[in-house]
Amino acid sequence: MFWVIASTIGAACMAILMIFVRLKAAKKPATVKKIILPPIFMSTGALMFLFPQFRLNGQEIIEALVVGVVFSFFLIRTSKFEIKEQDIYLIPSKSFVFILFGLLLIRILIKLAIGNTISLGETSGMFFLLAFGMIVTWRVAMLFKFKKLEKQLT
Repeated sequence: MFWVIASTIGAACMAILMIFVRLKAAKKPATVKKIILPPIFMSTGALMFLFPQFRLNGQEIIEALVVGVVFSFFLIRTSKFEIKEQDIYLIPSKSFVFILFGLLLIRILIKLAIGNTISLGETSGMFFLLAFGMIVTWRVAMLFKFKKLEKQLT
């Protein structure tokens, strides 16, 4: 039970940090590098799967990735860019905070529902894949939106 509470508090702290990072990023022009680097950095977390306690079966992998892709649609809809003074900026969305905390709440509920049926390591692996599937899908969509506006600039 301690690990469930600790990981939930950790996830809430990460969500709050993400809000501040996103608000700060909106003050500077967006770049391709800023869009694609976060999923690349996050991919190092896949090293957890080197350890047997984190390994998942095929069904768990597919479930986690599908849920991550579905969750990403909320973030994709709130990520919009605009051109200001020949630069492209990410527009901070007022609903982003609510969506992020809503996703966190759903994640907690899912964790509580499946936490008794699969091990902590497998749950960790599934939530890593969920988050990774979400951020990759979201960032790819952002990259397409960014490139579309970039063509308008040239």
